[in-house]
Order: sequence, then C-alpha cells, then structure tokens
Amino acid sequence: MKHCPDFKYDLKIGVAKEIELLNIFETKTIEVKYDRKAHITKNIFIEYESRDTPSGISKTHADYYCIIIKELFHIIPTDILKQKCRKYLGTSRDKLGGDNNTSRGILLPITEIIY
Repeated sequence: MKHCPDFKYDLKIGVAKEIELLNIFETKTIEVKYDRKAHITKNIFIEYESRDTPSGISKTHADYYCIIIKELFHIIPTDILKQKCRKYLGTSRDKLGGDNNTSRGILLPITEIIY
C-alpha cells in the first residue's frame, strides 16, 4: 500500500476497516479460544479430534476463530487457521492434549497468527 500522509486518506481507510470488523461481529460466527499458557509456551493448541472423533476445528461451523493470548484478541478466518494447522499434521507438533490426553491437536506457533 502506498504511503499517504493525508489524514483524510487515513480516515477513509480506518472507517473501511471499522466497517469490516463490524461486519464480522454482526454477520459471522466466531469461535473463541483462550489459551492461558500461550504467552509462555509460544504455542496454541488447536484441537481437531477427541476420543477418536473429529472435534474442534474439524467440526466447527464458525467463520472465524478469536484466539485470546493474555489481553489481546486475534481474529483469524477459520479456513486460514485450518491451512496453517494442516502443514503440521503428522509432525512433532501433532500432539495429544486436552482432558486426560484424550484429544489430538496441533501445537501452532503463535507466530503463525501474530505477524
């Protein structure tokens, strides 16, 4: 994007982004995930299976995921989050977790959603 020091230009872009965010909250579904340890581990656990049954991101109907790390809310389209997770299937980041390790999920580096 070309830099423009004109306030009117910045305001126009800002208003457009406000409308885009409002549209997400008014017309889309959002799944919220709060990870208490992500700021320490630098990973978020994205569940895709529980007790040998698809769950979590595999079953969601949400348009977006809102991943909360400490006090920051990161909104990401679900299809993009799925793409980021798929590349780790079958790797050392494909882990057991959840209650009594009955779930499978991807330990996704937070740098995949915060850049």
